[in-house]
Amino acid sequence: MTVNSPSVDPAVWLSAVEALARQAGDFVMAIYATDFAVQGKADASPVTEADQGAEALILAGLRALTPDLPIVAEEAVAAGDAPQLMAGQRFWLVDPLDGTREFVARNGEFTVNIALIDQGVPVLGVVLAPAVGGPGGCLYSGVVGQGAWLEDAAGRRAIGCRPVPDAGLTVLASRSHGDEAALDVFLARYLAGRRVAALGNAGSSLKLCLLAAGQADLYPRLGRTMEWDIAAGHAVLAAAGGSVRRADDGAALVYGKPGFENPHFVAAGLG
Repeated sequence: MTVNSPSVDPAVWLSAVEALARQAGDFVMAIYATDFAVQGKADASPVTEADQGAEALILAGLRALTPDLPIVAEEAVAAGDAPQLMAGQRFWLVDPLDGTREFVARNGEFTVNIALIDQGVPVLGVVLAPAVGGPGGCLYSGVVGQGAWLEDAAGRRAIGCRPVPDAGLTVLASRSHGDEAALDVFLARYLAGRRVAALGNAGSSLKLCLLAAGQADLYPRLGRTMEWDIAAGHAVLAAAGGSVRRADDGAALVYGKPGFENPHFVAAGLG
């Protein structure tokens, strides 16, 4: 279905975007099964045929679905192709393979990410982890104000953030970008004595989805990220009742910034 009005309910596009993520995920998994080559981008981050081919599939699908909406996509921006965005307008934000380092390491913790941004806020998100949870992977999706869902081998079900357990918080950190000393200092200040029951690691935007599914409570990110890295997961988390805020002043994270780089942030479930 092609619906282009800027006032249309984002939920109209959810099933089509989920299908696009699955198509891209199939392509990614086909490359994953080969002896693929790894190249370096200008910022020294890795890129593979999976990143590039999955992005091409997603871009074609979004252009067919919403021809009038701009698309900001990681590999296109790296190649110098970034649309000029007007303040507050809707646009798609795409990371075709978040967690390329995890992909290269073959640990399965990589995701396909598609988000819709409206007035600087992620309002729809789809995150597919194609190598996690058995055949078909785990598909997380959400529309802010309407709910969040997880679809895996057990079927499709609604998900939501959990209240912090009496035993304390489960805090997540990045598997490939961790700085344990900085995290310890930040947590001591941020938590102000609240108990931490467990520290965990996860790759890519899965961390945000684990918060949304009530499997963890807090994810501080004190390193560099780009908007496309987290927008889809942010939308799923917000749809599930959580939040993503700046680490410095607690303000809500906004999208469509010049350069598309995020400040340090804290993603949280309930409480």
